[in-house]
Amino acid sequence: MNILIVYAHPEPTSLNASLRDFSVQRLEAAGHTVQVSDLYAMQWKATVESTDNLAHEPGTPFNISPESKYAFENGLQSPDIAAEQAKLMWADVVLFQFPLWWFSMPAIMKGWFDRVYAYGFAYGVGEHSDRRWGDRYGEGKLAGKRAMLIVTTGGWEQHYGPRGINGPINDLLFPIQHGMLYYPGFDVLPPFVEYRVRAMDEARFAEVSGRLGERLDTLATAEPIAFRKQNFGDYLIPSMELHPEVAPGQTGFAAHIA
Repeated sequence: MNILIVYAHPEPTSLNASLRDFSVQRLEAAGHTVQVSDLYAMQWKATVESTDNLAHEPGTPFNISPESKYAFENGLQSPDIAAEQAKLMWADVVLFQFPLWWFSMPAIMKGWFDRVYAYGFAYGVGEHSDRRWGDRYGEGKLAGKRAMLIVTTGGWEQHYGPRGINGPINDLLFPIQHGMLYYPGFDVLPPFVEYRVRAMDEARFAEVSGRLGERLDTLATAEPIAFRKQNFGDYLIPSMELHPEVAPGQTGFAAHIA
C-alpha cells in the first residue's frame, strides 16, 4: 500500500520522532511505500492567506471559500497545498501523528487541514438537493482510503476515561476523527493513543512500539469506526438530524456511531 504519515512535532529527538521512525521502518519492511510530511521540518505555513490563491489580486478582499474553489479548479493553488493534495490522492492510508496539546492537535497540523482541505477538494463536493447534501460523511474525494490517528499525551489514561476529568478520549478526538477525517470520506480506524509519555524508558518504548507495530500490521484489515453515513437513510435532509427511529433517546457524539 501507499502510506502517508502527516507528522507534527518540533523536536527531532522526541519520543514522537522515534515512533515515527519506527513506523516508517515497520511499514517499509512489510513492503509498503511510505511518504512523510514532517510539518515542522517543512516549515509548513499554517495560516490561510490570500497568497494561497495565485490569482488573487492584491488590494482586493480575500473571500476564502470562493477563492479556494477557484484556485483548486483552475490549478492556481499555492504549490505547497497542491503537493499535499497529491500525496492524499496517492495514499491508500494516511496516518496523522501528533502530541495532544490543549485537547487538540498542534496549530501547525490544524493549519495543514485549513489549507489542504480546499473547497472542491474536501468540502463543497457533490449534489445538494432534497435527497443528498453533498458528498460528505462517508463519501467524498477521499472515500475508499483509510486514516488513523497516532496520539501521545502526558496525562494518565484514567484522566481520559469514561469519568476522567479531561473527558473520554474518544469524545475529545471526535471532532478530528468524524469532522476532519470521516467528513471527506476516509474510513477511520480506532486511534492509537499512548498516555504518560514523559515516563518512558527503553523497556517501555519497546513495549509501546510493539503495540504500535501490531496496529500498523493490520491497517488494511482492521474494522473502522462505524460512523453513520449521511446520505444513506439515517439522517433527515436538509436538517441533517438523525431520524427519530435511529438511536432513539440517544444524544451526543455516540449517537452518530452505529
